[in-house]
Amino acid sequence: MPDSNVNKSVIPITAVPARGGKDDDEVMVSLYAARQKIYPRSVSGLFSNWRWITVWITQIVFYGLPWLEWNARQAVLFDLEARRFYIFNLVLYPQDFIYLTGLLVISALALFLFTAVAGRLWCGYACPQTVYTEIFLWIEKKVEGDRSARMRLDQAAFSAQKLGKKWLKHGLWIAFSLWTGFTFVGYFTPIRELTALSLAASLGPWQTFWVFFYGFATYGNAGFMREQVCKYMCPYARFQSAMFDKDTMIVTYDEKRGEPRGPRSKKADPLALGLGSCIDCTLCVQVCPTGIDIRKGLQYECIGCGACIDVCDEVMDKVGYPRGLVKYSTQNGIAQGWNTAQMIKRAFRPRVLVYTGILVAITLAVMVSLFLRKPLKVDVLRDRGVLARMVEQGRIENVFRLQIMNATESTQRYVITVTGLPGVTIASDNEVEVLATEVRSAAIRVQIPPDAATPGSHPIQFAIRSVGDESVEVSEKAAFLVPR
Repeated sequence: MPDSNVNKSVIPITAVPARGGKDDDEVMVSLYAARQKIYPRSVSGLFSNWRWITVWITQIVFYGLPWLEWNARQAVLFDLEARRFYIFNLVLYPQDFIYLTGLLVISALALFLFTAVAGRLWCGYACPQTVYTEIFLWIEKKVEGDRSARMRLDQAAFSAQKLGKKWLKHGLWIAFSLWTGFTFVGYFTPIRELTALSLAASLGPWQTFWVFFYGFATYGNAGFMREQVCKYMCPYARFQSAMFDKDTMIVTYDEKRGEPRGPRSKKADPLALGLGSCIDCTLCVQVCPTGIDIRKGLQYECIGCGACIDVCDEVMDKVGYPRGLVKYSTQNGIAQGWNTAQMIKRAFRPRVLVYTGILVAITLAVMVSLFLRKPLKVDVLRDRGVLARMVEQGRIENVFRLQIMNATESTQRYVITVTGLPGVTIASDNEVEVLATEVRSAAIRVQIPPDAATPGSHPIQFAIRSVGDESVEVSEKAAFLVPR
């Protein structure tokens, strides 16, 4: 009898009638089966503890960072409206887009490196999908109970108790999701200002949209889709095989030791029964957040969380067998019986060393560039209204417009000088005051004596120097035009 809880998409296929048959029969062939809900069993152990440590660290950083102040402002703020990014004492502008590119390249190379060495550590411990799924599952367990209690509740008939638990669970989920969306928007709008606007019900349309959009995405992905995101939506599950090899550390089942599997008495001798160490308890399947059976080998659905390792070690302890039937190992390590030292030694293979070398080089280059970055940017533009003109005493004058960007968080005064031609001088005010993190345009009149240069274009150089305790100087080239 088919399962009434599974809705299947079907298409009619006309079968060839048997000889002597009367009419063609329609055979319904199932193409897709609806998702079977996974009820992960709670587990404790080394890897579960590490997973919760990363949950706490990532969420303390995510929810706490917007409230941290630095120089009387939000420490981390991506102010899109003002086109300024504040990261502690660093102020970045759209012109600094190269640093974002460097960060993305570093992130990609780090992902390649860590995956080549130890598999999907990011997915199993720090990915937002994993982190928020863990949090939502924790809320679900607190409200509805353990795995068996949740299964019984879902299968039970409608009742006030069931409705109350479901409403409470979803209410907590929604509240947490909206808080997450609010915090996300707090990275782009000062969070204290955002709080005041929220309390006054005066949020702008875009702020409202992103709070609810990000909250809805969190609610849907962590509350309902869960493993479906990892299995079908995340591209990493598809291209991970290009980064794996037989020396990559992954969650593995020791088939030689575990097979043939089968139940037995705790006091029974498995060798006498012709059995391996696996007692076929299926707990490794029950604790898996994606619902796979690790005993079938490496599968793209495995996120490397180590839950099956923790529960299998518990079972081995109870039956008196050595731990490590399911463990972090490599395919070569399992096949050749390597110990931990041998597998670590093999981790330093050419592929990993190349990734490491490139990653270190790019990281150092970005850090050095940030360290040497000058908090002053200048663009020299020619005044297109007057290219060149004769002024008093036959002097030749060009007008330039300097766009001076003060990338510091204090008001700065700059002195402008010019060199490159005999007798070249600045005929206008050569001092400019620019407010903190502001851009100011200054019109600079540059003059030379009548016979200082032949007709045509001549290179000159502007030097803009800050006046203060920490002097910064920037030089920019320009062209002085002498009319015929």
